[in-house]
Amino acid sequence: MSNHLPVGATIGILGGGQLGRMLSVAASRLGLKTHIFEPGANPPAADVAHAVTTASYDDVAALTTFAQSVDVITYEFENIPTSALDVLENIKPIHPNRKALATSQDRLTEKTFLQDLGLQTAPFANVENAVDLTAAIDTIGTPAILKTRTMGYDGKGQARIKSAADADQALADMAGATAVLEGFIDFSAEISIIAARNPDGAVSCYDPGENVHVNGILSTTTVPANLTPSLRTDAVLLAAGILNALDYVGVMGVELFVTPNGLIVNEIAPRVHNSGHWTQNGCTIDQFEQHIRAVAGWPLGDGSRHSDVVMENLIGDDMDKVPEAAKTNAAIHLYGKADVKPGRKMGHINRVTGAAK
Repeated sequence: MSNHLPVGATIGILGGGQLGRMLSVAASRLGLKTHIFEPGANPPAADVAHAVTTASYDDVAALTTFAQSVDVITYEFENIPTSALDVLENIKPIHPNRKALATSQDRLTEKTFLQDLGLQTAPFANVENAVDLTAAIDTIGTPAILKTRTMGYDGKGQARIKSAADADQALADMAGATAVLEGFIDFSAEISIIAARNPDGAVSCYDPGENVHVNGILSTTTVPANLTPSLRTDAVLLAAGILNALDYVGVMGVELFVTPNGLIVNEIAPRVHNSGHWTQNGCTIDQFEQHIRAVAGWPLGDGSRHSDVVMENLIGDDMDKVPEAAKTNAAIHLYGKADVKPGRKMGHINRVTGAAK
């Protein structure tokens, strides 16, 4: 483990949500500390982190002090201002790197990158105004979906276009943001693969999970996915190729559509991913420990699965299911959020459905 972080070292995490919380728990199991940088007060990760800085991403003094207090920096979400990264990167290494972050922050950049790797994506076109949108609809057709190029997640920043008559309203929904029009894909399933790479270039992939979304938010992930062995292999090789092309360090989530013409990449997320939460109860080394191992320069775990799992997100009033779930053999993971809100991820449940075959 050359250049690995020793026990007692501190990993800085940008973002204090549930992913930062679970990364902190994983780090603590390895004898590592975490320091959270989060603009909002009392974030979920604060309950389990060694230290928390509450400051905005444009607070240069706070960013500087934070970076000086840690040994390496990672993040739990990708919408981090470039100006903040400029400050941090001059002080401590950031994993995953700036290229990975820049690629995933902009849908146009991301899709162009993926196509340049020879991977299939949905047909897409850049949209900056009504003329662009009309031309894009003429080329791609409808139905289609208009998405902001940046800052979109969990169905936000998106507008469906069933016919050309919907174009004006869809463009208005973008509120002046540049956008990308994507054609609809005829797919039989959506899957995601969680993959990791460490600084030595070693890659480890988890089994693909099959995802179901409701109202644009992930509802369940089931492992194993209903895939042929050849498609499972294709998914692993595809994910590994993306990581290597980005010289990536850390865990990445890669969302894919299963189609008659093979796998089509929907999007990549340069962080631990909601669809990888099943690994907490299906693998010896889950995605959170795998990410900590990678950014700390430790050897990766092999990611092999010992159990079949169904992960169910607890969103908003789904929290009402917790008392009943507690009576079963389900593993309950709650995020410590005080307020239940519609569409808000409050926790998840992992149901082990049998031993892996």
